[in-house]
Amino acid sequence: MSDHDATGRRSFLKYTGALGAAAAVSTSLSACSSGPKSTNDTGDDDDGGGPTSLTAVIGYGNDGSWDPTQTASAFAMAGNHHLYEGLVETDPITRAPYPALATEVPDAAQLKGTSWKFTLRSGATWHDGKPVTADDVVFVFARILDPKTQTLAKGFFESWLKEVRKTGDSSVELVLRFPFPDGVARLTLAKIMPKHVFSRPGAWDEAMKGKAVGSGPYRQTSHQPKTNTTFEAFDAYNGPRKPAFRKMNWLTIVDAAPRVAKISGGSADAQIADNIPYANIQQLEKDGLTVEGGAGMNNLFLMFNTAHKPFDDVRVRQALHYAIDKKKMIEVALKGHGKASSSFLDEGNPSHRRARTVYDHDPEKAEKLLKDAGVSDLSVNLMAVNVSWIADCLPTIKASWDAIGVRTTLDPQETTAVFTKMDQKKDYQVVAAASNPNQFGLDADLIMHYNYGPANLWMGYARWADDSTARQLFKQMDQATREPDAGKKKTMIQEYLDLVAEQAVIYPVVHNELVTAWDAKKITGVRAQPYPGINVLRARPA
Repeated sequence: MSDHDATGRRSFLKYTGALGAAAAVSTSLSACSSGPKSTNDTGDDDDGGGPTSLTAVIGYGNDGSWDPTQTASAFAMAGNHHLYEGLVETDPITRAPYPALATEVPDAAQLKGTSWKFTLRSGATWHDGKPVTADDVVFVFARILDPKTQTLAKGFFESWLKEVRKTGDSSVELVLRFPFPDGVARLTLAKIMPKHVFSRPGAWDEAMKGKAVGSGPYRQTSHQPKTNTTFEAFDAYNGPRKPAFRKMNWLTIVDAAPRVAKISGGSADAQIADNIPYANIQQLEKDGLTVEGGAGMNNLFLMFNTAHKPFDDVRVRQALHYAIDKKKMIEVALKGHGKASSSFLDEGNPSHRRARTVYDHDPEKAEKLLKDAGVSDLSVNLMAVNVSWIADCLPTIKASWDAIGVRTTLDPQETTAVFTKMDQKKDYQVVAAASNPNQFGLDADLIMHYNYGPANLWMGYARWADDSTARQLFKQMDQATREPDAGKKKTMIQEYLDLVAEQAVIYPVVHNELVTAWDAKKITGVRAQPYPGINVLRARPA
């Protein structure tokens, strides 16, 4: 994210969801789950008929933007995958691309070039009954690539995608600036939207507030940001993953206790819930639920204000990382559901390699680094988001820093409050927060540009973009983006990841699992995601 339009950075962040989950009011709405047995086929079979409904509990706020071109809201992004389609979609776990609105994925020869041609699926219609056309595709990409319009999606496309042309009523061409095979998986982030709906004055504001008209397997039937969003199967859908549930009710319950209660016990009236606390796993399993974790990029990171001395000194940043007893944090706070970071990327990422600098617990080294930096009698105010698992980790950080003589004050606050202060350029020392760019993909280039870049929002928060080392990093990142050879590109990414690790400006302490629970007697085909939200496009009623 870089320049912002007149709505201001604070508004942009609030509605993209980058400020995190806001508190939500629990709802008593429920739905039953019934219907015949069905297979877990992901092809064109229907679900066997019969009335089926699904109630899901999402552990994140539902008051972020639903505009697919700018949202980072966990709830909205998960919902939009069921309401909209890209030309190409990706499997929510493997991220393997498959054709959605387009009839096929570009072949290997096309991916090596700078022209990708797509034909739209015959008979595809919008939820209001009008046909999907090439004009709709051009409309969405024009918004994303418009230099005068700030969207989150722009950062995923503008470096490599030059333009999108209409070549027929149902065909388009994507013109690339240079060969970029990784871009095909990013097409899932460009949900195609109807021009006749969203080109009207004020329509983008309506999209932000929850209006959704897509071509996907489900259509939105109601949207209540503080409580729930409801969906209904779109009978005219003729795409690859047909709806298996006649109706869905997704509840937003941010507080852990009522969220867990909604899915557990004899009175449970939800069949699936994400963001399950580690402390509740065993009890839910005893209640007969299936509980699984997804390991990925979800992480607790530290962000330093490099304009506030002594955090401009890399030795001080490194010292505070070396001091943290990550083993204790994982055992006590994460109940074993985490790993100490060995790179910016989690160990499951295809581009992961153990970094040259790994912050194993080494308090003696931490003390020496502080001494070498000429720093003594250091006091740190650690401002942190009040996400429950982050709060559980904070005491270990304080104890670790206190142990090397750093007087530590913990300052947990609402996520919105923390980043509003960042947005207003208020002074701070260190921030602890949660991040998971996996909701956008596994592509290391995408993940790193989400966090680092000359006009990147996070770099503005850390006050680091003008540093000479930062400029070196950004140059290396740009060179890696443009490298056509996959092997060389991976090596280049791993090399600049070493620089990111060494500098530790924004850097993960631990990567942890996200846990999903569901009633396998009522729903099958569920897979736990390593990022927030759910995807039930391959699920079926049991």
